[in-house]
Amino acid sequence: MEKRVEDSIVVAINYILTVDGEVLDSTDPDGASPLEYLHGVGQIIPGLEKALTGMELGQVKKVTISPEEGYGEFDPDAVVWLSREDFPESIPLELGIELELQDGDGEIQLATIVDVEDERIQVDMNHPLAGENLHFEVTIAGLREATEEELAHGHAHGAHSH
Repeated sequence: MEKRVEDSIVVAINYILTVDGEVLDSTDPDGASPLEYLHGVGQIIPGLEKALTGMELGQVKKVTISPEEGYGEFDPDAVVWLSREDFPESIPLELGIELELQDGDGEIQLATIVDVEDERIQVDMNHPLAGENLHFEVTIAGLREATEEELAHGHAHGAHSH
């Protein structure tokens, strides 16, 4: 029986991600290095995982994913002012600079500088694609059973030479 995309299958996909008509991300156009992920464990955004379930090798699908199934709605509370003193001098404090901030639990959060004043810096901790509709065109480039180790670790391990 032909394999399909389902839980515990390592899926290789080639994709093009478009937001507002602009290509934001894609795998190599020649398809040489697809993205591999373990299906069913939340390694990719929920809406995409759902859309790919049941697809076959070589199948192509266009899918639009709403913010709630993608990177979430834009949260105004995630845009915060921090004191300039909180930043190490090594970080250039310029608009658009992406930072890794540690929150109270020690979790790393990505943030983007959105405003710079003399005494304080405003950072946006929303995902850059929060609140956006994501348009994916996806091709299933490979399907294989996950190894015991991959299942134990909950993610696909790097590319294997064939």
